[in-house]
Amino acid sequence: MKGARYLLDANVFIEAARRYYAFDLVPAFWNMLISLANNRQIESIDRVQDELLRGNDDLAAWVRNDFASAFSSTDDASVIGNYSDIMAWVQSENQYHDLAKREFAAGADGWLIAYAKHNGHTIVTQEVLDLQRKNRVPIPNVCQKFGVKSVNTFGMLRELNIRF
Repeated sequence: MKGARYLLDANVFIEAARRYYAFDLVPAFWNMLISLANNRQIESIDRVQDELLRGNDDLAAWVRNDFASAFSSTDDASVIGNYSDIMAWVQSENQYHDLAKREFAAGADGWLIAYAKHNGHTIVTQEVLDLQRKNRVPIPNVCQKFGVKSVNTFGMLRELNIRF
């Protein structure tokens, strides 16, 4: 979805659904996401969609029924090239434990950063920059290394002047 400014990580959807923007409490949040996607201000990627659809819950149903068109393919040569660079860097970093590197490689995070870098997006994630972390590879750490901006959900909402 060319033109989107923000690229959403799986944890944005998961934490919102399970905590502060539950479907039954704040339907306006979910309607706002649909509207922002329709206006090409936000999107996510196919690999995040795959993670979300593994759940057998309201979130998976919403993704399948209401948000499916907002997930873009990562099958692009430039994205794949960025992903290779990201994986090489993560694997070369002695700071991270081997398990953390394997978990990062197995998930959507590297693809998310690669896609954001290729398209000039800001990643929206609930993860925080932690340059001392060893047991996990935080998205913001990799974003910082590759020149990709990241914000949390509230940062995105503020930047878009969203009010409920």
